[in-house]
Amino acid sequence: MSKTVADLKIGETGIISGFASEVDILKLLEMGCLPGNEVNLKFEAPFKGPLYISVSGNEIAIRRGIAKNILLQKQ
Repeated sequence: MSKTVADLKIGETGIISGFASEVDILKLLEMGCLPGNEVNLKFEAPFKGPLYISVSGNEIAIRRGIAKNILLQKQ
């Protein structure tokens, strides 16, 4: 099973390898979530709220469901 952005712990970094589903891909690409880019988990909102990540020099908030679709390279 591949690791996703939703699996990161606060402060962990990963490299985006692709997407598990075609849902919201265009939105993610526009926000800088491109394969090969580094992503870092900055903060998790309480009660299963959004994840705050840093990617391509931008800090963005994404839902956990979307974060589960961003695949990371195996390290």
